[in-house]
Amino acid sequence: MEIVSKFAVGSDKGVDDLFDVKKAFIRDTYKEIASSESIENYIKEHLDHRKMINILNDLSNQLIMVFVDEQPAGYCLFKSGSNYSDASEGKKMTEIIDFGILSEYNSSEVRISLWNKVKSAIKFTDSIWININQNHPQLDLFKDNRFELVKESLSDPFGIASSIYELNISN
Repeated sequence: MEIVSKFAVGSDKGVDDLFDVKKAFIRDTYKEIASSESIENYIKEHLDHRKMINILNDLSNQLIMVFVDEQPAGYCLFKSGSNYSDASEGKKMTEIIDFGILSEYNSSEVRISLWNKVKSAIKFTDSIWININQNHPQLDLFKDNRFELVKESLSDPFGIASSIYELNISN
């Protein structure tokens, strides 16, 4: 099994790969929480090709995709200079906007490959944070990598209970 994590660009191919994984991830992760109709409506309303290309062409946003045997298996979208409410003033922060790995590829090797590539890309920040729901399949990845609970919150999709976790890098 060949596992490769690499930056993806705001091209049709990059967005197609992202959306293939993201749609399947959303369907699988939220099938116990929301109706299939709600999930499909969310996908239709929020996964816009042109909008995502514009997001990826903004220099503060980066997308890393992980591929298993050349098949898209997961992704991490992050944004530098993004703070959560009540964050410490004067800190350079990076937000993990979205993180997902398809269940059929959710192995420690795939998680480690994606996470190591993300860490290498985000090393010039003071801290990394994520707003993640409690049933997210990769929550333990963040906890295992010393992310600390900051506060309770709500997350998309579907406005479900979540928590903000932060990893201080500058310590």
